[in-house]
Amino acid sequence: MLYDRWCRVASQRPSALALSDLFSGQHWTFRELRDSAESYSCEEEIVYPQGHSAEFILALLAAWRLGKVTCPLEPGGAAPKVPRPPSGCVHLKSTSATGGVPRLVAFTASQLAADAENIVATMGLRADWPNLGVISIAHSYGFSNLVLPLLLHGIPLVLVPSPWPETVRRASEHYQALTLAAVPALWRAWHEAGAIPPQVRLAISAGAPLQAALEGTIFKRHRLKVHNFYGSTECGGIAYDASETPRTDDACVGAPLRNVRLSLGPDGCLAVESAAVGQSYWPQPSESLAGGRFRTSDLAEVSGGVVRLCGRLSDQINVAGRKIAPATVEAALCQHPDVDECLVFGVPSPEANRAESIVACIVARHPVASERLRTFLMEKLSDWQLPRFWWFVDSLAVNSRGKISRSEWRERYLAQQPPATAGVSRHENEST
Repeated sequence: MLYDRWCRVASQRPSALALSDLFSGQHWTFRELRDSAESYSCEEEIVYPQGHSAEFILALLAAWRLGKVTCPLEPGGAAPKVPRPPSGCVHLKSTSATGGVPRLVAFTASQLAADAENIVATMGLRADWPNLGVISIAHSYGFSNLVLPLLLHGIPLVLVPSPWPETVRRASEHYQALTLAAVPALWRAWHEAGAIPPQVRLAISAGAPLQAALEGTIFKRHRLKVHNFYGSTECGGIAYDASETPRTDDACVGAPLRNVRLSLGPDGCLAVESAAVGQSYWPQPSESLAGGRFRTSDLAEVSGGVVRLCGRLSDQINVAGRKIAPATVEAALCQHPDVDECLVFGVPSPEANRAESIVACIVARHPVASERLRTFLMEKLSDWQLPRFWWFVDSLAVNSRGKISRSEWRERYLAQQPPATAGVSRHENEST
């Protein structure tokens, strides 16, 4: 199915530019890419496209042609030792492990195609606005937003060797109009470097929450709306902010994608139904992903056709029997003028009756005492919701997929000897 559809796409625009690999300097028209894929061979039962180059695309097309199962890998990633997925499943995706251990998700050809269809239709991806590929094409976000639109919808792809501001700026110079999908950390870096290309007509951010303040600042300086996109490996695209003006609410992630139906479970978590939902986890299925329905662990509100995220069920902090979502404390902290970024999580409490204590990890614009932050929060939160411990750091580093992993930062905090349990200023209690 997938290879036949690719051949139809290639035959419709044979002489048009399909793929540019700026690292190697090579370029392919749709005809040339089809011919190269015809001669590409792969012997493995499961093919592992890897890296950020044309080799990834060619390996994928060869696997489609030969009826092989594909499982994209990040550069340097090791192939998982799993049996071939059930009959009809042609693709395995790895989850991002934001909340713990990564898992594999099995997809049929029609499920992959449905995700691409929903994304292209909702976002309005266009053949005359090539995708500038700076994010990982092995990760679900890049695969569905860059690779599948190229192969199933004829949206050209320009692979950029690195996301460094100057590299992105130079890569854009030869195009009149571009689509640029990235993660918030990259949008921030490009904005601060003054390197957001003026050729960008459609800007997309996903992979992690996009702060409304950053979105507004970019819009004011560049007159460019960065559209927030929310999705999951298990089900592809979920919601998209198609509005032309900046959001004012960090929790708002937009409206459901076309052909995507959303509901809330008894626990307040979002449930997704669409033709793009994966077949199952593999090799250990779960009731949370089955029958075209994925029950996320994201606490949410759906009102007026708009989705608001309220944190993850697994991230909730248990303070003496009462639950609080880290996002509640983070939203209040970010209102302080000296707080640039923050991350909140729970750790085992030294007091037996409290279960967990709240830790606030702070990136400060200027040196600030933790007591000042606490006093500021007392006007916005209840006493039991206030952080007990403060950790001042230079930056909240993201992982290889552009995500800030709460679990990874919690582990880093607990691994300190002794832990940074009381910060008084950015410079007096600093951790790298």
